[in-house]
Amino acid sequence: MVDASTVKELRERTGAGMMDCKRVLVETDGNIEKAIEVLREKGLAAAAKKAGRIASEGIVEAYIHGGGRIGVLIEVNSETDFVAKNADFRTFVKDMAMQVAATNPMYVSRDQVDQAVIEKEKEIFRQQAINEGKPEKIVDKMVEGRVEKYYKEICLLEQPFVKDPDTTVQVLLNSLIAKIGENLSIRRFTRYEMGEGLQKKEDNFVEEVMNQMKK
Repeated sequence: MVDASTVKELRERTGAGMMDCKRVLVETDGNIEKAIEVLREKGLAAAAKKAGRIASEGIVEAYIHGGGRIGVLIEVNSETDFVAKNADFRTFVKDMAMQVAATNPMYVSRDQVDQAVIEKEKEIFRQQAINEGKPEKIVDKMVEGRVEKYYKEICLLEQPFVKDPDTTVQVLLNSLIAKIGENLSIRRFTRYEMGEGLQKKEDNFVEEVMNQMKK
């Protein structure tokens, strides 16, 4: 028997429906961590089924931080205008604008990254490993690990969600797709930071944004 408080906690942590949460908790004998894994897997499956559907509606969200110090424009698409007005969808878009402001990704997903950039990073990572005196037989494995970490830093979908670092932006998006029942996609974003590229005093605007998101 699964108690209501456990179902409620699972729903709050995953955004899945009440009956789905209850069903998965029964399947996992009330183990909430295993239940989260199952729901995420199902969310991924649901997102994959909808990925081929055209999402041409949606909204462009603007976020300004620190009295105009950082500005972000982000476009997130949905299949219908009805979903574009959904409160959960709009909250997600706002969170993504703040995520971009806080973490400064360069791309939406890894398939947008030029392979020449990755090859250059591999060369750097390999030299770093050699300079650290690592045995040749483990250098390749270290390079691949550092490349994966690099993707997580520069690709929005692979970043830990600032409000819940145990969840990536991709998993959060998949959960919302499963909940709403439409294909959703983060199409593009632009981030501006005042004085970017100019010599200036150090201000930790990123930390400010992250602290604001966690409130």
